[in-house]
Amino acid sequence: MEALALDDSPQTADRPDASAPAPAVRTEKELIAATREYLAEDKLKSWSLLLTTLLVFGLLLALTARATAWPVKLAGSVLAGLTIVRLFIFYHDYLHNAVFRGTKVLKPFFALFGLYVMATTKAWRESHNYHHAHTAKLIGSHVGSYAMVSVGMWKTMTPSQRRMYKMVRHPLTILGAYFTIFMLGMSISPFLRAPKKHWDSALAVVLNFAIGGLIIATVGFEAFFFVWFMPLAVAMMAGAYLFYAQHNFPDIDVQPRQTWTYGKAALESSSYMKTGPIMRWFTGNIGYHHVHHL
Repeated sequence: MEALALDDSPQTADRPDASAPAPAVRTEKELIAATREYLAEDKLKSWSLLLTTLLVFGLLLALTARATAWPVKLAGSVLAGLTIVRLFIFYHDYLHNAVFRGTKVLKPFFALFGLYVMATTKAWRESHNYHHAHTAKLIGSHVGSYAMVSVGMWKTMTPSQRRMYKMVRHPLTILGAYFTIFMLGMSISPFLRAPKKHWDSALAVVLNFAIGGLIIATVGFEAFFFVWFMPLAVAMMAGAYLFYAQHNFPDIDVQPRQTWTYGKAALESSSYMKTGPIMRWFTGNIGYHHVHHL
């Protein structure tokens, strides 16, 4: 996992022709302009990728539900959870207006998916758009992201503020992301802050409890745990970790508002996470996070 600096030139030893001059360093505007040729969508391919992902997800849930051996149930449940991560990338890209532009038939589908993962379209757009506009700023980057403070800021914090800071960034918070980040952070908090605007966030929590309770009452706890809860818990834990790793690493460059730019935030404050082909599929290539922010 690494960050790329705007002014980094390739090392001589890494170039096939060591005598060739280093390419000119492109400015931030030039780098952003260079991404425009990749904005066009192949809608047929988008549909194909989404439908095959839904097919895989459905088959994994069916396998999990019908299997009698618990190791098979567990494996199917975990793989279904990782497939939800891939579905969330479609959701994420759709709300960025990067895929399925103008495809009205998918609006209710993604609205239902937002309820399913307890990150409704309104709440996600609000926090995630803020994240893109403020990530890696020394002040104000905590909305839609993990809080980050400088040593100087830490010294001025009260004991209770320090405890809260540690709790927000604790591994157990990521491990229990179903409850901590999605149920509480992405659903309950927006509803309490603006009930009329985020009523659907409360609905997401109610539906998760109601559907879970219905499954327990009609099919049993085992079905609830492996088919409903575990896939969501795995997906949310994986998503929470990915989001943490993408913007929290030793060489991250955090800037004050006065010197912050989109280019620096993308290439020096967003990671490139190298993964194999299997995890690239499950994560929808979100490892290229620096390119996404650019």
